[in-house]
Amino acid sequence: MLILLLAYLGGVLTILSPCILPVLPFVFARGDKPFLTNGLPLLIGMAVTFAGVASLAAVGGEAALQANQWGRWIALTLFALFGLLLLLPSLSERAMRPLVDLGNRLSAGGGKGGIGSSVLLGAATGLLWAPCAGPILGIILTGAALSGASTTTLFLLLAYALGAATSLALALLVGGRVFAAMKRSIGAGERVRRVLGLLILIGVGTIALGLDTRVLARLSTAQTFGLELGLAKVLGVGDDMPRTTGADLPDEGPLPSIAGATGWLNGPPLSDADLKGKVVLIDFWTYSCINCIRAIPHIRALQERYGKDGLVIVGVHSPEFAFERDPKNVARAIREQEVNYPVAIDNKLAIWRAFNNRYWPATYIADAKGRLRYHHFGEGGIRETEAAVRRLLLESGRALGGRMAQADERDVRAAADLKSLASPETYTGFGRAERFASPGGFARDVAKDYALAPLALNQWAFGGRWQVGRESARSLGSGARLSYRFKARDLHLVLGSASGRPVRFRVTLDGAAPGGDAGLDIGADGRGRITDQRLYQLVRQKGEVRERTFTITFEDPGAETFAFTFG
Repeated sequence: MLILLLAYLGGVLTILSPCILPVLPFVFARGDKPFLTNGLPLLIGMAVTFAGVASLAAVGGEAALQANQWGRWIALTLFALFGLLLLLPSLSERAMRPLVDLGNRLSAGGGKGGIGSSVLLGAATGLLWAPCAGPILGIILTGAALSGASTTTLFLLLAYALGAATSLALALLVGGRVFAAMKRSIGAGERVRRVLGLLILIGVGTIALGLDTRVLARLSTAQTFGLELGLAKVLGVGDDMPRTTGADLPDEGPLPSIAGATGWLNGPPLSDADLKGKVVLIDFWTYSCINCIRAIPHIRALQERYGKDGLVIVGVHSPEFAFERDPKNVARAIREQEVNYPVAIDNKLAIWRAFNNRYWPATYIADAKGRLRYHHFGEGGIRETEAAVRRLLLESGRALGGRMAQADERDVRAAADLKSLASPETYTGFGRAERFASPGGFARDVAKDYALAPLALNQWAFGGRWQVGRESARSLGSGARLSYRFKARDLHLVLGSASGRPVRFRVTLDGAAPGGDAGLDIGADGRGRITDQRLYQLVRQKGEVRERTFTITFEDPGAETFAFTFG
């Protein structure tokens, strides 16, 4: 029952995900009809169809996926007809009689035909709906893949889909009242009907051309991802694996597949077959994560020391922010961070889910028999990781010398000064922001003038005009400021430019130029420029680490801020 509740709540959260956007026009097309005879049957049809198709697709292989693809095209054709009949009622007079009858039934009101037509449209919507497979849906589909088709899988997917239907039902009830009010106030019934038809046709064209996937790939799923992980933790599902050490390497199960990669960089594509008989290290990372950046020199050193002895290292780039999904950005980061091993692009988080992973960075090592024997989450564990590599290579029959790997730690890649670190990672988008101190709090997704405020340790504030989104905040005028009261040797900030043009900025510490405490990406006078979307090192204190007030002033509009990290 607990996992059913988790699945249902995960579906409810889908309304917050950008992946629901493509099907909204189809759902809201019934917003002006009675809910019980139109909206509710549509949502039930959507839920049941999705549960059935997803259950088969999880275990049915290529044949099931091919059948689902045909079903999607039939659904798109059905919706195109429905949209045309809403947009052009006069078409009914010239269309063939069977199509006219079908169109009249599909666009019927709340009569007896309304329920059947709504269920049919709901079934078509279920074929087109591809929700973001976050941690909760990942748990369900992974279980289905491991155990095969079962009533349990079907009920879990149905619970997930019914959760999504619940949140959509609330939205549909509100939407229906809006449509009714519009009709009463301006007599716009026919115009509303045509607008709905146009939206449906746009939705059909978007899905048919694959534009929905391209657009959604640029939107963040982090807002629901974090909520789902929190739900799973509260309900006790998917607890952390115990930490292993170089001296204790139990069998943790088979090495999961890496077949879900959407692309490969820094080398030819690797398949599961290529890894057979090899000691394999899988490193999950994302290029603006400071902990990942600091771990890469040690992974690179392992490649240089043990690559010739049979160790295979695969970097899996699983993005956190939307801009990290762009393969060009990842390729640039690979060059700049001197990654010397193949990297799988995991934009759909398929490999992430296969490993049931939840951390950046995360390291997994499998022996030559294809069994997971070691994992480490987060920074550190350097000696334990190397000890595991050496032991598993020795088990595979390799002869190793005594020399250990030597990491080249430079600039931002230097290990964190944990003894003096007193400030946590902090996001500037409202979705995961904490300890925000500007008076009045956030105005979500709209422009607002903010004021700086006196800051206690680990509080932060905006000054000037900003627009705060769920994932990031954007400066809207020259002179916009961002302040943080911190205690750490290093301060980093993930920055980007909304326009793609360079954005000038100036950093101060306690109101003065940083001088010798300037980070890698600014001068002693505190001046720097945003040239691309990445992590910028803005402060590295050279002397005693103490509490400081950091302020960055953007001299040009259009700066995007994502997250502070410290070291």
